[in-house]
Amino acid sequence: MSPSADADAIATQPSPDIAHHAALDARMVQAARGIRLLSLASWPVELQHRFLADHARGHTAAPHVVYPRLDFTEARRALDAVAAEADGDHPAGAYLIESAASWGIAAQLLECLGTPAACRHSIALFGAPDEPLPGHGPDTREAARHFIGIADELDHELTAPQEHVAISAIALQLQLQGDLDRFFGERIIAVELDPDMIAKAAAGAYRIRLRAGASYSDYDRRQLLHHEAFVHSLTALNGREQPLFASLAMASPRTTATQEGLATFAEQITGSIDIGRMKRVSLRIEAIAMALDGAGFVEVFRYFLDAEQSAEESFASAQRVFRGVPLGGGHAFTKDGVYLRGLIGVHTFFRWALRQDRLRLCQLLFAGKMTLTDVQRFEPLFESGALVTPRWLPDWVARANGLAGMLAFSLFANRIRLDRIGDEAPGLGA
Repeated sequence: MSPSADADAIATQPSPDIAHHAALDARMVQAARGIRLLSLASWPVELQHRFLADHARGHTAAPHVVYPRLDFTEARRALDAVAAEADGDHPAGAYLIESAASWGIAAQLLECLGTPAACRHSIALFGAPDEPLPGHGPDTREAARHFIGIADELDHELTAPQEHVAISAIALQLQLQGDLDRFFGERIIAVELDPDMIAKAAAGAYRIRLRAGASYSDYDRRQLLHHEAFVHSLTALNGREQPLFASLAMASPRTTATQEGLATFAEQITGSIDIGRMKRVSLRIEAIAMALDGAGFVEVFRYFLDAEQSAEESFASAQRVFRGVPLGGGHAFTKDGVYLRGLIGVHTFFRWALRQDRLRLCQLLFAGKMTLTDVQRFEPLFESGALVTPRWLPDWVARANGLAGMLAFSLFANRIRLDRIGDEAPGLGA
């Protein structure tokens, strides 16, 4: 019997423990469906237009944000019931318990938008900048300052002329649509322009939105393709292929660090990330730390301006830091701290998988939206057919030998101690 036939058979007649947890998963999906954290916490684009118009006239004041009053009491009860009925010793049960708890915290955050409590829930979901990176390394803020420093010191004369060529949103839409149609062999994901976005891009399973009127670069094109399309969209699409656990198609808050880390790692391993992108990610982390230390919206907005971002991008960046929390300082929405932490975590995991001869786990990460812990505990579920392997994979992870070569070099290069190399350039000795 073929693997697909095995999966179909298991989906039709799953074992009692799988059937039990699959039923709980369906209940969790239903309960969490309305808990749309980012969209409900984000600001309307009119606030940006008003703020920028006032700023251009010399009047820079924090915007007045009105959030909806939300009540997820019934959803939280349903999520608690799912967790109570799941078996924590079962791979699917442990996943459901942790996921239900994550959705519950997100629901509480949405119920107190605009209050200090939202910050506490954000930290519970996404952590804070002073948390150490994986491997007991420096904290996230220290890493951010490292990349900001390198970007500021870089000789900008090294930048290639084509990196300065602006690409319109319409041109980028056509380019990305062509890239995606060639990858799938048909129209699976539509690239659309959205005039009501503050962010420059957003990805779902079947749609990628670009901010209409924004200007992009060639690096932006490659970053959007490998980050948004080939990680966020592909994991959602593959998650929809799961016959028993539909929640793997949903962007649970607890998977954010792995999702963003995997997406940023994809930029890195395909040569699509530039130091400017690393600086933008790092600036947001520093801004989160500033806000938690007491900086208000206007101070953070000016911080981004001083870092040579445009007024429009500075507003968008500051909005990311303050969505859902008070604007006067002392609070932040900490999601953007997961980019560097997730990147280090995913990079470390991939190298560990190579060393343990378990590189297949890196491909299984694309079978849906899951954490690094999930993909390890899910191994027996993939082997039994309760979970199906990913239908679509980006080229860089599908070509396991090429991935192994890059990771093997990384493992060895990390043994080189730069602090023991003399002032001369490496390799120029006698």
